Amino acid sequence: MHIAVVILNWNGRKMLERFLPSVTQHTTGNAEVVIADNGSTDDSLAFLQQHYPTLRVIALDKNYGFAGGYNRALEQIDADYFVLLNDDVEVTPHWLDPVVEAMQADEHVAIAQPKLLMLDKRDTFEYAGGAGGFIDCLGYPFCRGRLFTSLERDNGQYDDQREIFWASGAAMFVKSAVWRELGGLDDDFFAHMEEIDFCWRAKNKGYKVLCVPQSTVYHLGGGTLPKSSPFKTQLNFRNNLSMLYKNLPDSRRNSVLALRIVLDWVAALTFLLGGKPQEFTAVFKAHQEFRNWIPALRLKRYAIKPKPVSCIYDNWLLVDYHIRRRQHFRELDTIRIRQC
Repeated sequence: MHIAVVILNWNGRKMLERFLPSVTQHTTGNAEVVIADNGSTDDSLAFLQQHYPTLRVIALDKNYGFAGGYNRALEQIDADYFVLLNDDVEVTPHWLDPVVEAMQADEHVAIAQPKLLMLDKRDTFEYAGGAGGFIDCLGYPFCRGRLFTSLERDNGQYDDQREIFWASGAAMFVKSAVWRELGGLDDDFFAHMEEIDFCWRAKNKGYKVLCVPQSTVYHLGGGTLPKSSPFKTQLNFRNNLSMLYKNLPDSRRNSVLALRIVLDWVAALTFLLGGKPQEFTAVFKAHQEFRNWIPALRLKRYAIKPKPVSCIYDNWLLVDYHIRRRQHFRELDTIRIRQC
């Protein structure tokens, strides 16, 4: 069995200098570290050549984004397991073993993640993954340990290994055979939501996604695009609608998309009234791109053949969070996380 831990880098020389030591120290045995460089224009490649000359580096000719970069890099790697690891993640001793063992124990588990905590507040769940991701019935993502922007402290409350809806792309383990079966990430997404879409497509094929909190990593977050970036807003809104169009079963697609489009414009008006005109414009551009994508999305949907899947929360998270004031995962009516 061979494991490839693949770090996608784009102008991240400072991140590599800070975080690569923990990865190389704690990735041993039958695992190797590979750097996939997404056409960096800083001195990342020179740094790697000087300080890590034995590491394998796959140098891509330009920035293909998170999705395209990983797709092109993993085509060139022969391994049984891929680990997609952000360049701003600090790993811990034996971090690979519990996750891979859990995946080996169940042939239906195709994707998994460790527990993600904040790097600079190490007792708090990290935004990008927490202790495993879910979506509500309208497609809004959340995690055990994070609802919207509310982050919980880690007191061991989510240390149970369990099935989830999506695994964080910051530290995502994938069986390589399933990666190839699904065709990797959706190139068109570029970045953001691509891992949720990938996990949803895996579920449509009958696979499971798992969180294994017996492994812990620490994530800095926001290293490539800050949370306030209008481009990030555009990607998130566009890709969320696209993901819903591709993966929702026929019985739910039209009604969910109609509601989401209305709610997106409510969010856009909130941006505008809050003095964020660039964010408003980002939502407009996202919807425009989504409409242009529909012919291509229709073909992707036909290939996926969507069906009802597990681990979707059958409530409106917006109502739970903003009206019922439920800001912790354990406060949700989790019995309504369907079939999970």
